[in-house]
Amino acid sequence: MKMTGMLQTLASLTLALTLGGCTAVSATNEAQLLPPPTLDQTHTSSPREEVAVFAGGCFWGIEAVFERIRGVDQATAGYAGGSAATAHYAMVSQGNTGHAESVRVSFNPAHVSYGTLLQVFFSVALDPTQRNRQGPDVGSQYRSVLFYTNDEQRRIASAYLAQLGAAKVFPRPIATQVQPLAAFYPAEPYHQGYYDQHPDALYIVINDKPKVARLQQLFPTLYRPERQFVQVQLQ
Repeated sequence: MKMTGMLQTLASLTLALTLGGCTAVSATNEAQLLPPPTLDQTHTSSPREEVAVFAGGCFWGIEAVFERIRGVDQATAGYAGGSAATAHYAMVSQGNTGHAESVRVSFNPAHVSYGTLLQVFFSVALDPTQRNRQGPDVGSQYRSVLFYTNDEQRRIASAYLAQLGAAKVFPRPIATQVQPLAAFYPAEPYHQGYYDQHPDALYIVINDKPKVARLQQLFPTLYRPERQFVQVQLQ
């Protein structure tokens, strides 16, 4: 992902076109609206902020999806699963830090529930049957993880994975993990809002624009076209 140099760019494009996996939402390469979770947060009219972290391959596209969902206040690209000392792109890219490229999502459950975010994530953002990769991006840093920040999220995430597995909505077993969030480290500033900063980049066009298009297609009432710019403080 994010290669430099003409030859590397061409190699990335060739892989993306050949494998086709990163453009697949489900393992069928077609957009499909997955069922909502049978277990979800109890609706509340009281405004409050909650945080959840999602990992599902390159964080550029995941961030772009979440920041376009009504009820999401902020989406931040970063790293989770490893230590602060190795939370740097050059190190994470080696695939041996324990980190996964992740997106921290701050949302208001009064407007969008954690279960709805899960439904969107699995419907449009990744192929959850791929293990330690998403399409052309290979390595444990591209694994699929739901990092929960409270016990309610753990129960909802685990129940939803079981629900999808029992319904056999994917032709292969789901590889997504459910893990507690120990810490989240924002990525370097040039990764924040990358989708909007580089809309014509080949990687974005091939791998990420279809995700945003599927969000708009499958969740029209949730879709929010406006990009919300935020300042990210590096730790």
